[in-house]
Amino acid sequence: MAETLLPQEKYLESGIHIGTKTKNGGMRAFIYKAREDGLHVLDLKKMDERMRLAAGMLAAYEPSTVYIIGSKDNAFGPINKMCELTGFNALNNRFTPGRFTNPERADFVEPALIFVTDPGVDKQAVKEANVINVPVIALCDTNNSTRFVDLVIPANNKGKKAIALAFWLITREVLKLKGSISGYEEFTAVPADFE
Repeated sequence: MAETLLPQEKYLESGIHIGTKTKNGGMRAFIYKAREDGLHVLDLKKMDERMRLAAGMLAAYEPSTVYIIGSKDNAFGPINKMCELTGFNALNNRFTPGRFTNPERADFVEPALIFVTDPGVDKQAVKEANVINVPVIALCDTNNSTRFVDLVIPANNKGKKAIALAFWLITREVLKLKGSISGYEEFTAVPADFE
């Protein structure tokens, strides 16, 4: 297998692999083990693999048609930074019903692809994307439902550092795939810039 996008210890430092005590059926395949304290640990290899797939999907779309969604406070920084660097659209406040499905609304948008920080918190956006047949990429923790999610990225979507690292990594890969940077050394942003 190819090398991981980041050394394992960098993943571990951010806590991106630490799930919750709750395990949802759709997330079983991404859980490496349960710790003695009951917390589930996500599989880093599968996480890394899914981040590559997500970056490939995101890079394949016209940036103006991609919406990055997250209504949690700790998702605002990562979303804004990703959108600043990639040209994607940020929807990081409360997602109002009908945003994707009601053309009469002043703030109506028609995405071609959406990426949500937490499908549990951002379930209205996920539901509407499903109604209009738009693919959904989501950071999913062990307690998340994977219903209507087309590409699950198993990751801690609650911790500030974990979310920042996921967005930093995916942004770096998207820019590399699009040819905006030729190598990782050209990507000067650091995970802390995404917090």
